[in-house]
Amino acid sequence: MFRVLNEGEFMGFIHVPVTVRNPADDSKEIEVNFLVDTGALDSLVPRDQLEAIGITPKGQREYVMADGSEATFDVATADMEIMGELVASRIVFGEPGTQPLLGAIDLQAAAIVVNPSNETLPKMPSLRRL
Repeated sequence: MFRVLNEGEFMGFIHVPVTVRNPADDSKEIEVNFLVDTGALDSLVPRDQLEAIGITPKGQREYVMADGSEATFDVATADMEIMGELVASRIVFGEPGTQPLLGAIDLQAAAIVVNPSNETLPKMPSLRRL
């Protein structure tokens, strides 16, 4: 159930700490405080933070920005630990100083839902099947 916001009231932001690891050397890691962004598909981390743990671009991908413009970004893969769940992620290289964003694909892969009414990130109950 959603609640109606009163005039002058706005939805808060949800942040979550995430450990980002170099998949080629898991001893190289950083802990990053991500802004949860359900409007983004992939996650984004500033380039300097990724390069500090040895992650380098493996390709480029075009994205549609929130304002409708298109931009091309470098991408790579990284291992991310989100609330105890390990996720293999395609990660976007952002400009230094950019707010790290946790996208919808990684949230879904970690079986995490966003509850905007109380600004929490509950884990979905799941059955693991092979």
